[in-house]
Amino acid sequence: MRLPEIEPAEDVLSGETADVYFAHTLDILKKEGLKPAATMEFFPRQAGILCGMAEVKTLLARVLTGGDYEVWALEEGDTMDTKEVALRITAPYRSYGLYETAIDGILAHCSGWATAARQCVEAARGIPVVSFGARHVHPRVAALMDYSAIIGGCTGCSSTAGARLAGIKPSGTMPHALILIMGDTVDATLSFNKHMSSDIPRISLVDTFMDEAEESLRVAEAMGDKLDSVRLDTPAELGGVTPELVKKVRTRLDTAGFSHVSIFVSGGVNPESITRFLEAGAPVDGFGIGSYISSASPIDFTADLHEVDGKPIAKRGRTPGITSNPRLKRIM
Repeated sequence: MRLPEIEPAEDVLSGETADVYFAHTLDILKKEGLKPAATMEFFPRQAGILCGMAEVKTLLARVLTGGDYEVWALEEGDTMDTKEVALRITAPYRSYGLYETAIDGILAHCSGWATAARQCVEAARGIPVVSFGARHVHPRVAALMDYSAIIGGCTGCSSTAGARLAGIKPSGTMPHALILIMGDTVDATLSFNKHMSSDIPRISLVDTFMDEAEESLRVAEAMGDKLDSVRLDTPAELGGVTPELVKKVRTRLDTAGFSHVSIFVSGGVNPESITRFLEAGAPVDGFGIGSYISSASPIDFTADLHEVDGKPIAKRGRTPGITSNPRLKRIM
């Protein structure tokens, strides 16, 4: 995929989201007349999937000027090892020092989301996984969360903004609200089919009013060949979606001649439950993942100076000088 240009917010560019001691540092350097060139390296505290580098690159493009800089990095979506250098910046420190906080935070959160998505994708063994986590995060970061999930391997995401960043179309058809308002799952599905564009899959949510197998059959009979899939999202109060339930729905659909209708499962899905579905032989055709991705812990990133004006240097506990990593590629 072509990496997006994710413009930094004004409060990031102004430094208002930075730890204030970086602003203090720049103020002191200016007043002392110091203009050091410095090499800073960023590394994760644990292994995972790197994400956020596209946004970091756009940020650096706004603040690094004059051509006297080099930026080396792993690529978006690369695997990364614990403490592996993922990003190296060599430039006048005053041009980028204020943004250490932002760069750490971007890489930390996006990599955490991407890594959680990859865990689900690997557990699914080729079955498509879609990110449904936008409702679990602040709307200012929903697009970045969904984009990160795509970088982690999800085939789709529910938010329009996230899909736009990833260069795809958003995934999702109808919520329980539509069915509850219309009073019947079949009526809601028929109306969806009537009014939505033909490029949107016809996927009916079938757990609102009746037994999932019965509701699936009702919708399939009403829609015929136009029905692509049914989605099972049974609440925990009723036992959630189980392998047995999926098998039951599959049998009812196949027996009635609707073998073309696939089954999509959502609601509390995580790598462990995906594994249970697969090991039980449940015929799931797709998974929707919400909070497992959206609530993933950030992967802590740390930044260290390793050279100042060409002189190797480091704080105690770190090795002075540039850290070798042949996997890095020059990106700026």
